[in-house]
Amino acid sequence: MKISKMLQIAVATCLLSSTALADSVNLSGWSSAGGGSWQLQAGNDSVKQTINTPTPAIFYNGQDSQGLALSGEITVQTTSDDDFVGFVLGYNDGDLSNGLADYILIDWKQTSQAYSPFGGTGDIGLSISRVSGALDTTSAWIHSNSVTELQRAENLGSTGWGDNTTYSFDLIFTASLIEVKVNGITELSIGGLFNNGSFGFYNFSQGNVLYAGIEENIVPAVPVPAALFMFAPVLLGFMGFRRRAKT
Repeated sequence: MKISKMLQIAVATCLLSSTALADSVNLSGWSSAGGGSWQLQAGNDSVKQTINTPTPAIFYNGQDSQGLALSGEITVQTTSDDDFVGFVLGYNDGDLSNGLADYILIDWKQTSQAYSPFGGTGDIGLSISRVSGALDTTSAWIHSNSVTELQRAENLGSTGWGDNTTYSFDLIFTASLIEVKVNGITELSIGGLFNNGSFGFYNFSQGNVLYAGIEENIVPAVPVPAALFMFAPVLLGFMGFRRRAKT
């Protein structure tokens, strides 16, 4: 086996073993924006948005969150209504009405629905968009004006969420990469230049949504120096063996 091949194995092995245990997130210090009613649940790692919000509503951590991997579960605990649930990334205080806002919106609608006050159809499915400016109801509903859709989900792009169904989610948020997994399957993966800011939950015209068991972890980097250090005895022994064989 060549030395370069052994180095590749060393790095890959360290990557597989580098995942740390995630920490439970205390939501008691989070803030709300918009018209939602966010009710903390026992343990403070879960929150329920209880009303049918007439405008977009956000519950956010109020801190820069790039470099974090976040996970948990989302459940719409009702058979009433069919509208938007999801997340924001890079959100900052006041961005809902800020004409200079620039953050990421991940939203999921249960069914397609035309609603004349919002000027068009809200499409079924999961997608990721960039919000550039104030998030008014029309922009949020039909992904227009200040909302630019960037990508539809791989499998759920035209599939809505189910009533009283729990979905696990995993999010990675860095300055150049955002990934979203639903039930362990990568649905969204997009590169670019993303502003730092808060992680938050998003609701629009949908009540009784539970975000539960929220955990966070640091996005792991490739630990090449650690890999080399750990495998140094193996590599040195192999190199010595080759020298003795040649002699």
